[in-house]
Amino acid sequence: MSNWKGAAAVCINDQSEVLMILQGPPDEEKKWGLPAGPPEGDETLEQSCIREFAEVTGLEARILRHAGIKKDSYDNADVAVELHYFLVEVVGGQLAVPEEDPWIREIVWQPVAKLDGLDLADPGEAELISSLLEN
Repeated sequence: MSNWKGAAAVCINDQSEVLMILQGPPDEEKKWGLPAGPPEGDETLEQSCIREFAEVTGLEARILRHAGIKKDSYDNADVAVELHYFLVEVVGGQLAVPEEDPWIREIVWQPVAKLDGLDLADPGEAELISSLLEN
């Protein structure tokens, strides 16, 4: 079994909206998710989170705190996943969909209260995001 480790950015604004990405393979149905990806080279998970957030959204962010870990495994793919979530805030940049990425369709501030109604890539993320508003 192979292991995949990555970081995801949870960015919630003052209107209780979270920045979500509508993405998926070019010829498949798109689902909503958080900006996330694996470290490159010698990056830490924190560095990976900030880089991935910038690459995907065009925004610069700083980490406020670690927000949780999801561990899962997929028998059909023979892979174990460990995803670290970080609460981040925007400190610069301009929101933009990367033109060179055919997987990303849209980037939108979604109301946290309406996440259960979205087609999420990982439905469990709605609970994690909602819990961050309470803390």
